[in-house]
Amino acid sequence: MIWTVSTSQNKSNTFLYEGRVDKLQDNNVILIGTASSVSFNFTGTACSVSLQSVDAYEHHNYVALVLDGKYIGKLRIEKGPAQSFPIKITSAKKVHNLTIYKNTEAQSGNILFAGTTAKLTGITSKKKKKIEFIGDSITCGAASDASDVPCDKGEYFDHHNGYYAYGPVLSRAIGAAYLMSSVSGIGMYRNWNDENKEEGIMPDLYGNLYLTKDPSKPKYDFAFQPDVISIALGTNDFSGGDGKKERLPFNAQKYISNYIDFIKMLYTHNPKAQIVITNSPMVGGEKGVVFEDCLNKIKDAFKEDKTHKPIVIFKFKPMTPKGCSGHPDVADQKVMADAYAPFLKKLLNEK
Repeated sequence: MIWTVSTSQNKSNTFLYEGRVDKLQDNNVILIGTASSVSFNFTGTACSVSLQSVDAYEHHNYVALVLDGKYIGKLRIEKGPAQSFPIKITSAKKVHNLTIYKNTEAQSGNILFAGTTAKLTGITSKKKKKIEFIGDSITCGAASDASDVPCDKGEYFDHHNGYYAYGPVLSRAIGAAYLMSSVSGIGMYRNWNDENKEEGIMPDLYGNLYLTKDPSKPKYDFAFQPDVISIALGTNDFSGGDGKKERLPFNAQKYISNYIDFIKMLYTHNPKAQIVITNSPMVGGEKGVVFEDCLNKIKDAFKEDKTHKPIVIFKFKPMTPKGCSGHPDVADQKVMADAYAPFLKKLLNEK
């Protein structure tokens, strides 16, 4: 059974799942996408959670913990069997809330939530406006957090912090629910270092719940139905790659054509959504001018469409990122969130 934003349908309504998650038959849940989460309420001071890193790579993953609305840090989930993690409770509140957010992205593997020892009470889902964020490593919050592992140490996913990516940050600020559909290195017609020969581009992966080409994985069910869909793709299409692998000149026609087709697909499943297309704070100069021209042409392609809300463009200001491997760090992500939040809040309030 596939779940997006929903409460569990058992009698007790004890868990709330958000994001790209896969609820298994035994009531365990796999956290798939960036900042996907499981939340529950409990009483008392005894609480531990069981988590397991489950993927073909057999490596560790990370989650962020938020207790009673306060971020209390990250957990490293080592490869191997499920591990039990005690949660320190210091508040005297009668009822506590714990939310476990996946810090790493879908491409880094998945995390199984296998239960808790806490004494659970009921939890309900508050009705909120909803935003979906479709993007690449910037949207994932990839390479943004070197607080535990320095940038020159560890592996790429050691520096992920999806909880502090701009989408989740601004959504919490404006009180919106969110869904993250983002993949590092991905593009609209080609990826960071691949001309759509070996790797799947976003239009190839989006319809798979796990954001992969693996046909054994379930399809995404489009149950979330966002009020606003934010698309931030192009940084990798414009990229020069690693300088070693074949890289063709940027093909504006392919980018625009794929983008238009992708939006048409989104409209098929989300007919009432307001779509926002954005530039990139990391694409400037002549490329930035071409990028803006492409976005305008994509917007204009739908100007005669009276069935859906008009497409709008949001422009991030240029940024010199301070994170790992040339990515925005947590502070940079906050700058992006602060700039984008009023724009999205206004769109949501107009609905």
